[in-house]
Amino acid sequence: MTRIIDGKATAAEIRREVATGVAELRDRHGVQAHLALLLVGDDPASHVYVRNKGKACDEVGMRSTIVRHAADVSANVVLDQVRAWNADPSVHGILVQLPLPRHIDEEQVLLTIDPDKDVDGFHPMNAGRLMIGADGFVPCTPAGIIELLKRYEIPTSGKHAVVIGRSNIVGKPISMLLAQKRPQGNATVTMCHTGTTDLATHTRQADIIIAAVGVAKLITADHVKEGVVVIDVGMNRETLEDGTSKLCGDVDFAAVSPKAAAITPVPGGVGPMTIAMLLNNTLLAARRSAQ
Repeated sequence: MTRIIDGKATAAEIRREVATGVAELRDRHGVQAHLALLLVGDDPASHVYVRNKGKACDEVGMRSTIVRHAADVSANVVLDQVRAWNADPSVHGILVQLPLPRHIDEEQVLLTIDPDKDVDGFHPMNAGRLMIGADGFVPCTPAGIIELLKRYEIPTSGKHAVVIGRSNIVGKPISMLLAQKRPQGNATVTMCHTGTTDLATHTRQADIIIAAVGVAKLITADHVKEGVVVIDVGMNRETLEDGTSKLCGDVDFAAVSPKAAAITPVPGGVGPMTIAMLLNNTLLAARRSAQ
């Protein structure tokens, strides 16, 4: 029988754990975990994401500061804000909501963030730490995937994991994590992407599939073997026959789930884990600051 990996329930459990950690840090050390968020422009989705992150902070007792700027703000204003937060000891985590307007160099902004406050895990310093297996901040979505594998007791050691997608946010870091000699790692990892020839040849060998390429229902029943574990990171809009639309992943859930040993749904799978791990990273940063 297929197990449905419930990311919503797991994320709620992690949030409760974070809330306990935030309260303990405040009571024992007088430190209030604090996440600072910067939003530039008027992209509706970005506004929703930042609002949800601020609300999540409130729910776990964490302080949040949200600074909003119009789309025509100068790059220097954005960089100065980041530097001010770097220098503020009361700020433990910094998140700049992406994408930024075209006239602002995203790479320069990310490089300006103090790596020890980079709770998104996007700074090259943290990417390098992840590469060599050193302590650092892991990007939130890959961290959430690892946490799902851990909490659902899905073995990875010696398994063949196929990652579909090569982004710096998901594909590359989850490939690194799964390959490391560590719990929820020690797998043989194949990274595929939009340039891969005959994708099904690779995915049919997989014990674990991580789909993070952004193509609706790319993975069908013909792409997988019996007993596969499927983690679907995709978040796409599917247009229905009546003209309405609904969310769907990179995996054809209805077709693949009967063959899978375990699978994440969309929505309700990996998505809720991302904010939960952002909160967890911010708590970790605050603990390190207290020490």
